[in-house]
Amino acid sequence: MSAAPFPDWLRPPVGGWTADDLDRLPDLPPHTELIDGNLVFVSPQANFHFRTLRILENGLLAAIPADWDVWREFSIVLDRKNRPEPDLALAPKAADTGPRQTWLRAEDVLLAVEVVSEESELRDREIKPRKYASAGVRYYWRVESDEGRPVVYAYELDPAEESYFLTGIFHDRLKLSHPFPLDIPLA
Repeated sequence: MSAAPFPDWLRPPVGGWTADDLDRLPDLPPHTELIDGNLVFVSPQANFHFRTLRILENGLLAAIPADWDVWREFSIVLDRKNRPEPDLALAPKAADTGPRQTWLRAEDVLLAVEVVSEESELRDREIKPRKYASAGVRYYWRVESDEGRPVVYAYELDPAEESYFLTGIFHDRLKLSHPFPLDIPLA
């Protein structure tokens, strides 16, 4: 009995993978991301992650204008070597190119949301915010667990610096006027 051969994607090409490669590589694990030309595989998510996403997605859907949509676990092409998959993204419905679409353009994304898990701390706190900011994503929310309760850290882009500044920390309610007026109970 011989072992099954390794999939080709375990051997990256010289220079790394590209954003387009994610649609061509067969049998990639679900929710594979591309960061700096490297494939990043995510761990199964805990109940906190699932429930927090439901709260935020439902709250956003209730608050946004009719010509906008919430994209859940859908990748964003930031550049040739970076295609992360935020937990939620806010983009206009006009960004929908049809049923075979697998990614959003960075210029269409107004908000990216990441719910931090133990395995994603470095990516969600440091790497992804820098990349989203450099690509011009105007708002970023990082969601942390405080003993099982969501805490939202809301950021807005300073375009001159290509970095985010903190606009608020929300424990019980996420009440903001930007990107759209919203009031989401977090408990």
